[in-house]
Amino acid sequence: MFLNININEHVDKVQINFDSGGLWVLNITLAIIMYGVALGITIDDFKRLFKNPKIVLVGIFSQFVLFPLITFVLVYFINPTPSIALGMIMVAACPGGNISNFMTQLAGGNAALSVSLTAFATLVAVLMTPINLSFWGNLYEPTSQILRTVQLDPFTLAKLVTLILGVPLILGMLTRKYYKSLAFKLAKILRPVSIVIFLIFIIIAFSQNLDVFSEYIHYVFFIVIFHNIMGYLGGFYFAKAMRLNYYDQKTLAIETGIQNSGLGLLLYFNFFNDLGLGGMALCIAFWGIWDIASGLGLAYYWSIKTSKITT
Repeated sequence: MFLNININEHVDKVQINFDSGGLWVLNITLAIIMYGVALGITIDDFKRLFKNPKIVLVGIFSQFVLFPLITFVLVYFINPTPSIALGMIMVAACPGGNISNFMTQLAGGNAALSVSLTAFATLVAVLMTPINLSFWGNLYEPTSQILRTVQLDPFTLAKLVTLILGVPLILGMLTRKYYKSLAFKLAKILRPVSIVIFLIFIIIAFSQNLDVFSEYIHYVFFIVIFHNIMGYLGGFYFAKAMRLNYYDQKTLAIETGIQNSGLGLLLYFNFFNDLGLGGMALCIAFWGIWDIASGLGLAYYWSIKTSKITT
């Protein structure tokens, strides 16, 4: 216990250099990314999912029940500092990252399923992200103590998620429905550009906090990597246990292991930034860097493996 208190005091001294201007950039970037993804989504994607309800249930369960459960088990056994534990729970409460569509395509997975699940999970996240953060956070006593000090209004949280994910999703789908040619042109530009903008945002934020990362990253480095790997494995083997095909297994692995940590950071800066929870910020921020690198690495591995099988 004494060791944990010392570690907590050290890691929670972390102050991420991030002002209100940066928060606005993050808001707009996430909304643009979601709008770009939504330009490729139609009502038929939802209809396709509901024609195969098993895939819907497996995909949503994997993202919003299985991964938070895995996270809770990891938190219980690893016993990180409360702020880092809450960072892990925050990441698990977020929907899959929008870059997962690109990674699924690269991995030779079911790209149509990935896009459809992204759309459906985005709608579900409006309810499930606040519920998961509150439920799992309060189930673990150290993080429950933190949440009791926060004015965490579920309605306000849901409203923020709706504005950042739900509204761009609907606008993108409407653009696709009524201005199809424009949607195709915009999608070709927005998808790669928005991802590049997000990466540039991460790089700039990282460079501004290089001293923080170099001094404190060892507190979360292995925890985030192990947490992320368990997300991939959980999604893959759960899909396998549910007897989905190999392409869908790869898709569910990526959808479960790639989290929208950008949304996690946004929620952190809106609700937790003034509480001295440096470990939480560090955990979520490193997730944003690591899962892109690990996702691209896993997708590339599967693409090589697939090409060897087909040749």
